[in-house]
Amino acid sequence: MRSQIEEALDRYSRAEPGCPALLGEAMRYSLLAPAKRLRPLLALMAAEACGGTIEAALPAACAVEMIHSYSLIHDDLPAMDDDDLRRGRPTNHKVYGEATAILAGDALLTRAFEVLATEIRPAEVAVACCAALGQAAGAAALVGGQADDLAQEQSAAQNGADRRSVAERLAELESIHRRKTGAMFLVSLQLGALTAGADAKQLKLLEDYGRSLGLAFQIADDLLDVHGDERAVGKRVGKDANRGKLTFPGLLGVDESRRRAERLIAEACDVLAPLGPPAEHLVMLARYVVERDR
Repeated sequence: MRSQIEEALDRYSRAEPGCPALLGEAMRYSLLAPAKRLRPLLALMAAEACGGTIEAALPAACAVEMIHSYSLIHDDLPAMDDDDLRRGRPTNHKVYGEATAILAGDALLTRAFEVLATEIRPAEVAVACCAALGQAAGAAALVGGQADDLAQEQSAAQNGADRRSVAERLAELESIHRRKTGAMFLVSLQLGALTAGADAKQLKLLEDYGRSLGLAFQIADDLLDVHGDERAVGKRVGKDANRGKLTFPGLLGVDESRRRAERLIAEACDVLAPLGPPAEHLVMLARYVVERDR
């Protein structure tokens, strides 16, 4: 599946007539960088689990990855998370400058919807996919989660120690990541299911799976920032604690965070049981989320 994803991403990101060469290069630099491709894989595997085809779901899978890549380009900017390494390479703004990086993100964001609108059939499925992705990437989900994440970090820098209870801080942390990370996992599954003509029961099972998986992924990400190898992870590690960022290991400790992630993955896998063998790839992917080293 990954080879099919890479081929399709390459095809959909080739510069159109009129696209400035530097802009097109910056878009492809981030989109085609070596990556896990978890979100497009979720879209393809969801289609598979609902009796659909990889070919029909590929445009949706690529659209999700374009949104994800745009968000990473913008998150890495000095005004946001200020990172200089992503996927083992200098971040987009370090190579192309901040202005071009912003525009590359903008172009990937809009290209994602163009791909959905022109490549998904029939038209009513394309409309449903555009609506779902727009909501997941918008102010109440992905963008809103990033806004709250930045606000929490700024508050910690200005006010020092957070005197709220662990339960209150945990609720805020989960709220941030159910939107910032979880929403894109969830919509990846929804888009794949929509291209397969999934029924309401199948969609509900995939949504329950996605909610558990998304939170487990973020916990695993936080753990990698504590104990990960920078060369394997492909970005700076240890930066969350240095900036006073709210994280699962910081709140719960490493061991409890790991146990929580494992419980969430077990729940995600159990939820898929009614889908039977067609969902086996989703089960395997869930297990990978907590076993990965990057």
